[in-house]
Amino acid sequence: MEFTLNEKPTLEDAVEQEFLVELSKRTTLTADDLTMAITNGIDTRGMPAEEAGHLAQHILNFFGYSDRIIDNMLEPEDRDAFYMLEDTGILTTEREETTLYDGREWRIHYWLFRRDRILDLIGKSDEEADAIRGPDSIYEDIPEEFWTRE
Repeated sequence: MEFTLNEKPTLEDAVEQEFLVELSKRTTLTADDLTMAITNGIDTRGMPAEEAGHLAQHILNFFGYSDRIIDNMLEPEDRDAFYMLEDTGILTTEREETTLYDGREWRIHYWLFRRDRILDLIGKSDEEADAIRGPDSIYEDIPEEFWTRE
C-alpha cells in the first residue's frame, strides 16, 4: 500500500497493512489464509467461500507444514485442482533432475506455494473484493427491515 504526501492512511488501511505484515512473518499458511486467496483469485466472479474452504483444506492436507510436495503422490483429480491453483498463481511447480546409478536421468516434479501471490490475493482492497462478488451482492447490504411489508 502506497500513499502520496497529500493522502493520509485511514485506520482501516493501517490495520490491513499491519495484518499483511504479520501474515508475511508467519511460517505456516492457515486454511483461512488459503481460503481467502482462493476466493479472491479463482476468477472475476469469485468462488463461494464454502467451496473455497473445502478446496483450501484439501490442498493443505497434502502440504501439511511444508511448502513443497512431490507430484507423484497426487491422483489425477487432485492434480486438476493443483493446476487450477497454478493458473491463479497460488501454486507453482519446480523440477529437480538427478542421475541414477545406471546413468539415466530422473526428473522429480514438485508443487510449491507462492507466498507472495497468496499475500497479494489476501490483501485485495474492499473495492476489488466487491467487484469480484459481482452486482448481485448489492442487495446483501440492504438492511432486513427494508424487505418487510407492512
